Formats: sequence, C-alpha cells, structure tokens
Amino acid sequence: MTKQIKIKQEKEGASCADKTCPFHGSNAVKLRGRTFEGEVTSKLHGRVKIEFDRFLYDRKYERFEKRKTKLHARLPDCLKEIVQIGDWIEIKECRKLSKIISFYVTRKIRSKHEQKQGEGKK
Repeated sequence: MTKQIKIKQEKEGASCADKTCPFHGSNAVKLRGRTFEGEVTSKLHGRVKIEFDRFLYDRKYERFEKRKTKLHARLPDCLKEIVQIGDWIEIKECRKLSKIISFYVTRKIRSKHEQKQGEGKK
C-alpha cells in the first residue's frame, strides 16, 4: 500500500525537504502496523492531533458506550498545505518518533467542506 501512495504522491508533483518523510525522505520512516482515520482537531508545527469515536461494550449494562480517542501524528512537509483543521485524514503507525508521536499522516480522505455537503443531502 505504501508503494501506491508513494507513486500517487510523485505523480501529483509534491515533494518535501523532510528527511523522515515516508514518501520523499532520504532517511524514510517505514510505515507498518495499525491504520486509523479521524478528524483533525488541531494543527501544530510538524504534527496534527486527530480524534475519532469508538464503541466499547459494557457487559454489566449490556450496552455499547461511545468513547473518543485522540492521537498525535507527524505531518510531512508535502502534506502541510493540503491538510487543514476539520479534514478527515488517514494515519499509519511507524516507529516511535517522540514521546507522543508514533504515527505518520499518509493521506487526506475528505475536506471539512465535503463532510458538511454530504450531511445536508441525507
């Protein structure tokens, strides 16, 4: 899957100076493990924070409860202009990059404006 993403990024003409970028970096980080999709809640210098809902079954009450998970991910330079707050993105696990970052942003699924248009049609 990373080869497909890499080819797609090169076709678009995006490049970056980030050495650890999994698509363009000279010392590229290998993506492996879990993949998550979520909404960007904050965008910081070189990273983003995403949030997504998950359901957990409670045996005592025989019901599902809704919980939120927040994760930090490294944002490569080639995607810095594309990803904005409110967008729905995909992150993939990599080696530990810092105390709180263990994921890399791989692609943007849809923008904030596309989500609102889709909700209005239902």
